[in-house]
Amino acid sequence: MGSKSGLIDIVFFGTPEIAVPALEHFQAGDKFNVQAVVTQPDRPCGRGHRLTPSPVRQVAAAHNLPVFTPKSIRKEPEVIAALRELKPDFFVTFAFGQILSQEVLDIPKFETINLHASLLPKYRGANPIQRAIINGDSKTGITTMITALGLDEGDICLCEEIDIPCDMTCLDLTKIISEKSPQLLEKTLVGLYDGTLTPTPQCPDGVCIAPKLQKCECEIDWDKSACEIHNLVRGVCPSAFFMHGGKRIKVTETCIIGDELVIKTVKPEGKGTMSYQDWQRGCK
Repeated sequence: MGSKSGLIDIVFFGTPEIAVPALEHFQAGDKFNVQAVVTQPDRPCGRGHRLTPSPVRQVAAAHNLPVFTPKSIRKEPEVIAALRELKPDFFVTFAFGQILSQEVLDIPKFETINLHASLLPKYRGANPIQRAIINGDSKTGITTMITALGLDEGDICLCEEIDIPCDMTCLDLTKIISEKSPQLLEKTLVGLYDGTLTPTPQCPDGVCIAPKLQKCECEIDWDKSACEIHNLVRGVCPSAFFMHGGKRIKVTETCIIGDELVIKTVKPEGKGTMSYQDWQRGCK
């Protein structure tokens, strides 16, 4: 295999918590050499707006891995040059948060492999996890693909289905996807490296886009059905809300009993989470 002790050389691109188990898997395993990590720059966080490194950067630092934090990798030739010097076998991207140029995609000896949180070609785009639940889907999955310039249009390597029970939230689904992704990525890279895996073009039928969620989409429309409201609450958890007395009331948990929507917990603006009944009792 790769250049260091028979390992496959990779550069890992990722930013949020969902990508952390994949990076840790590659770092701890005996098949890969993580040459470097590319992640988003530190962002202000919390009430003090203190600059905070991404979860992926924190893991990289714990393992003393070289880290690049470009604001826009397409516009930073020094980062591109440094990555080219590494001569990696693969780039691996998982929730990185930036679009790669063809110049960057051409650097690895083999391919740039992306892990996408849906069964492509369904839910191409920024928020596939949330959109699947909001739409009431009973199944979704994860897909590894060859990264191309188009929006999640590259050839499919491997995929794995994941069930979505009627009470699963986007947080629950994100955790499952995070846990399942490392093994699918490993199978993909090994298969491509040893020639036992042949990617296949995406079928043009069933293409569906999952655009980035807007804050206004999280406001509950009480004219919709109980099922639609329940799906919204669990799909954007914990951000679904309604306005009351000029304040935002987040609805954090609901359920369906018969044909009726039951609100279980809410989080009033400036307060902690409480039962809906307690909030009602405190309302004037």
